[in-house]
Amino acid sequence: DSLRRVDWKRSARQRRMLSKETRAERNHNIIIALDHGYLMREEIAGLPKIDHAINAALATAWAAAVGGDQVGLYTFHARPHSWMPPEAGRQIFRALAELSYESAESNPTLALATLQARMRRRSLVIVFSDFVDTTTSELMVEHLGRLSREHLVIFIALRDPVTEDQARQPVSTLQAAAESASDLLRDRRIVIERLGQLGVMVLDVRPDQLTPRLVSTYLDLKAREVA
Repeated sequence: DSLRRVDWKRSARQRRMLSKETRAERNHNIIIALDHGYLMREEIAGLPKIDHAINAALATAWAAAVGGDQVGLYTFHARPHSWMPPEAGRQIFRALAELSYESAESNPTLALATLQARMRRRSLVIVFSDFVDTTTSELMVEHLGRLSREHLVIFIALRDPVTEDQARQPVSTLQAAAESASDLLRDRRIVIERLGQLGVMVLDVRPDQLTPRLVSTYLDLKAREVA
């Protein structure tokens, strides 16, 4: 065994080498909070943001179920839409697969306040949502910060490769587009930094990185007994 696993005190008392056996705690609560308003219908890398979110949520829910944790689902757009309390098994798979696209503007402020009121036990809350700029996201950031005081919160921030490429274009060739993209990226960085200051964990990733990063983050938190 690795020396790090040796229980030196017990080994000394019993005069033989004994190692520690550690197991990740089971039965944690995982809440997948999914925004399916019109901003999540925007396409990135060939798919709407909501589809990237659902794929990552399904993979994470599967990993959580295998690990013995309880998974719940909360969806919202202009108002809270559905709530499935955390439970063992894979019951949320069908609900995720059948989630409808909405054209209404989302109200994350109402949604997060409602979610916080429904949760009675400390949970890992994975929030899939979107924002336009620092002004419109201010209340969302505030409520995510409140939620993180009682729960472990991961906010998914999907990066748009096209916007990033436009921001890198020479100003002389595509000045308007480059300036607009730069403004969007600047506002995005401000919001992400603010969330980090409030204790929210942010996964700032491109669509192709989302599922593996989210699953590995969940497994790491579970192994460290944080989630």
